[in-house]
Formats: sequence, structure tokens, C-alpha cells
Amino acid sequence: MKQITIIAVIAGFAALLPLAIGENPYFIGVLISVLMMAALSSAWNILGGYAGQYSFGHAAYFGAGAYTTMILISRFNINPLVSMVAGIIVACIIALITGSIVFRLRGHYFGLASIAVAEIVRLSALNFDFTGGAQGILLSDVSLWGLDLNSKLPFYYGMLLVLVITLGITLNLRTSKTGYYLQAIREDQDAAASLGINLSFYKNKALLISAALTSVLGSLYAVYIRFIDTTAVLDLRLSIEIILTAIIGGVGTLWGPVLGAVLLVPLAEMLRSNVIGDVLVKQGIVSANSGLGVFLKENLAHAHVLVYGIITVLCILYMPKGILGLFRRKK
Repeated sequence: MKQITIIAVIAGFAALLPLAIGENPYFIGVLISVLMMAALSSAWNILGGYAGQYSFGHAAYFGAGAYTTMILISRFNINPLVSMVAGIIVACIIALITGSIVFRLRGHYFGLASIAVAEIVRLSALNFDFTGGAQGILLSDVSLWGLDLNSKLPFYYGMLLVLVITLGITLNLRTSKTGYYLQAIREDQDAAASLGINLSFYKNKALLISAALTSVLGSLYAVYIRFIDTTAVLDLRLSIEIILTAIIGGVGTLWGPVLGAVLLVPLAEMLRSNVIGDVLVKQGIVSANSGLGVFLKENLAHAHVLVYGIITVLCILYMPKGILGLFRRKK
């Protein structure tokens, strides 16, 4: 009950946040990215955190939702919500096929197999004509129940709703029989099997839930940006960022993925827009014409992946249970 109250309070605060900061497109866009990554990482956490199955191919389910939605809207003028449901079905079919293959493997072999499946999906989207190939799919206009989808607010509240649903499912799952079985599988698969737990069934169940939630976010994102290609929605970097967000925040916890997204997404945005370099120059710490100033201006915008890597290494060395785990240990 305590966690439900916390989710409700935070969701209420987040719902009022756009009213407090005003409809600034830039800040709303950053908040949408935070909510989306928090939801994506939380969805991955169901499989990777609680079941211990580190999938490096979640971009496949994100892309399945995005491509299915865009194809149905652009080619057949299907309602976006119906297209989203279709995206869930496609993602779940891919998940079932994936689970029947990769769950026979364990450890790093499982991780490599999940990457291979995601690459198969990416290359298929890249070479099929109906997916737009390398050119992608551009959506000129879309409507839903009279909502102004040219505004970012509907997508902000859509991402927030999916995040709340994902947190609710996670909270219910981890205290249910399925959740206990998944945690037993994470700790020792052989011991779990000896107790009569059906490993394949519960792994696939976690994967289906995770894939369905991920595909919904892919659908929302596709309608939000109105253009997708394989680089935008099926890139391996997306899968890695999802995993790193959970690991840095605290994998296998309810709030770890959210905390990771709140910290990492704004940091990445500040690096991309060179806010950090501009602040250093304005404060007189670094001269704009100095070698360091020129270096920061030219290279800092591309350094977010490097920073992610450094933070990940530090977390592995000093905070193996993530930032949330560090706070719990101090208590």
C-alpha cells in the first residue's frame, strides 16, 4: 500500500509539472524522454531484473511497436490506438519466437542470442519494401479523438500513463507467485527447476509482459516524432541505454530504473546541447578560445555514450547494486 501511495503521489506531481513550467516545447520534450526511458527500463527490469535474463535485444520490441503503428496509420489510416494494439500483438509474436530459441541458453550465450534476434529484426526492417527500407516511414498527419497531436502534451501524459502502468504491474508482479518464481530463477535456475518451477513458462511470461509494454512505448514514440527508421527505433544502442539506465539506478528494484532515467537522460541532453561547456565558459572557468574550450565545444555533444560508460564502470566497481542500492546500504 505504501508503494502504491508513492506511485500515486509522484504521478500526480508529474501530471502537474507541465502546468508549473509552462508549455515550453524543449523542457516538455526532455521530460517525455525521461518518462519514456524510465518506462522502457522498468519494462526491461521485469525480465532482466526480476528474472535475471539480461536481454540485449529489447529494441526489437520497441521497433515492432513503432513500425507496426506507422505502417497501419500511413498505409491504411488505422486508428492509432488500434495500431498500438496490433503492435503489441506483433511484439508478442516476436517475443514468443525469441523465447523459444534463446531461453535454451544461459549467461552470456543468452545475451549474444538476444542481440542476434534484434539484428535479424533490424535487417528485416531495413530490407523490406513495406517498412520503407533505409528511407524509413514519414507520417504527415495523424488524429485521435480531436486531440491536438501537434502538441507534445498528449504524448507527455501518454508516456506518464504507461510508466505508471508499468510500475503498477512490476509492484504487483514482485509480490505475486510469478514474481517469487522469477526471483528464484534469477538466483539459481537449477535449484528453481528442482523445486518444480517451469523455467520456460515463467521466463516467457516475463518476456511477453516486458515486450508488450516496450511495444506500446515504441508506438507512442513513433507517432510522437512522426518519422522512424532502423537507426531511430531498432538500434543496438537503444537496448544498451535501456539496460544501463536500470543497472545504474538499481536493477531488480521498483524505483531503480526511474532514478536512472531521471539522472541519465537530462545529463545526456546537457551533453548533446553542450550546456555544460557553455556554463563553464560563462562562469569564466574555461576560456572559449582556449584549446580546452574549443575541444569541449566540438566534442562534448558526442560524449554522452562515453559518460554512460564511465558511470557504468564506476557503478560496477563501487555501487554494484546501483545508486538505489547505495542509499539502502547507508541506511
